[in-house]
Amino acid sequence: MKNENNARGLESVCAALAEICGAPAPACAAPPAGELLAFAANRRADRLFMYDPDALGEWITDKYPFLFPEAFECPFSLPLACVMPSVTPVCFATLYTGALPEKHGIRRYEKPVVKTESLFDAFIKAGKRCAIVAETDCSMSRLWLERDMDYYIYDDIARVNAKAFELIAEDRHDFIAVYNGNYDSAMHKNGPESAAALAEARANSLAFGEMRELIKSLWKGHGTLLGFAMDHGCHEIDGGCGSHGLDMPEDINIVHRYDFIEKTE
Repeated sequence: MKNENNARGLESVCAALAEICGAPAPACAAPPAGELLAFAANRRADRLFMYDPDALGEWITDKYPFLFPEAFECPFSLPLACVMPSVTPVCFATLYTGALPEKHGIRRYEKPVVKTESLFDAFIKAGKRCAIVAETDCSMSRLWLERDMDYYIYDDIARVNAKAFELIAEDRHDFIAVYNGNYDSAMHKNGPESAAALAEARANSLAFGEMRELIKSLWKGHGTLLGFAMDHGCHEIDGGCGSHGLDMPEDINIVHRYDFIEKTE
């Protein structure tokens, strides 16, 4: 397990995603991650698909790689340090605005509508159709409201993922973000390495892999950038439960994984 935080910050992802997809970087976005731009190698995607699992820290994916074969099939990995406090709304606000907490305004566990320009806004300005598919009252279902985009919010993961498959098959959206919080929920109750939590981690990779395969099959007329992109990590606390929010490698260090699916027709 690493004893220091990764050098590259989570805030560097947003502008890189925008550039690869031909959209303007949000106004407050940090400079783009050069490694991610180099992976795209001057290719341009006209679509973006982001699968956002919650709390899958680098130490978990490193320790249990056999749980994530579908995610590990992505040819590019980007080690990142999330922002403090390492909690979901703060981190996802940084991921999708490219701004640090002092700029986007969320500095603790709260879920207001983010007013800072986001990647969703940049895509909308570029004439692209966006959608979020997420669980009721989760951060991703609340942070990005009040925008001209589609929201599909459900009370359980099964319905969230079923809707994601449906949207892929409908072939109408240019940017889809799918949030799955099942590992985080199990981790908080049972601990990061409990059988219940690891089963949900496995489910995250399986869901992403199935969505990736469907996109490869049905979006052949598009160049698509796909991300397996979590918010933060986690650690075990007293009583065998799990938590996060601290400035420690277990909570801070994450690894995003990206794939580029070429247009084939």
